Amino acid sequence: MSLDVLALVVVAAFAHAGWNLIAKPAGGGAAFVWLCAAAGTVLYTPLLVVALAVDPGRLGWSAIGLMAGSGLLHALYFVLLQRGYATGDLSLVYPLARGTGPLLSATAAIIFLGERPSLVAGVGAAIIVIAVFSLSRRVDRTASGWLGRGTVYALLTGAAIASYTLWDKHAVSAAALSPIVYYWGTNLANALLLSPVALRQRADLRDAWRSSRRRAVGVGLLSPLAYILILYALVRAPVTYVAPARESSIVVGTLLGALVLHEGDTRRRLVAAIGILIGVVILTVGY
Repeated sequence: MSLDVLALVVVAAFAHAGWNLIAKPAGGGAAFVWLCAAAGTVLYTPLLVVALAVDPGRLGWSAIGLMAGSGLLHALYFVLLQRGYATGDLSLVYPLARGTGPLLSATAAIIFLGERPSLVAGVGAAIIVIAVFSLSRRVDRTASGWLGRGTVYALLTGAAIASYTLWDKHAVSAAALSPIVYYWGTNLANALLLSPVALRQRADLRDAWRSSRRRAVGVGLLSPLAYILILYALVRAPVTYVAPARESSIVVGTLLGALVLHEGDTRRRLVAAIGILIGVVILTVGY
């Protein structure tokens, strides 16, 4: 991986962990997610205008369809992630969600695409599974039973990550869409899809505006930045190089949850997060 691509991925990792830290205390729900998507759409409109003038990429009905599909997947991702944060710690939910995404992608490739991983890839998958079980071993404070709600939402978030990663890779590579134009359209689709839900929950929307509008602006600024950088990295380098480096955000997110939010159980969670990172690297290199 070239140094410029690596720089894109590392900056994206810190931006991604940063917006998750901002979003964690917001409590979640469709209202907050709608505010974040609306904020991102407004904040990045000037950059969209520049991109359309300089490098608009391929535009047309197929591009609109790809943006709409991505918006749906990202809306699902945000809602699931915020539900996870409402019922579990950042240093539990964040690494579980980020670590299981690549694992689920690989599993889908084996089942549906007929891919056969090497022994090295199998070892990487086993490390991820062990680390995931280690992270979810402690029962959530807000849940009953071994498998807490925070853990369930984190795993569902990982499934959403796997889905939109495959979708978006096709959009910016095979379909040759501009990452900036594409993700702006995705954010707009995200906001439009959530608008009926947000408008039906006007009390929640008012509460989210009063208590979390600054957090929504922070997420609206950092979340698109993080993913646009990843899209540019995917245009310039194979997924097998970008994906492992991107998962460095797992360690950053776990450190932020443990050290900034003081969620406790720091040593075990950090060891498990590093294990997920190592497993993802081995899994990806093994294919």
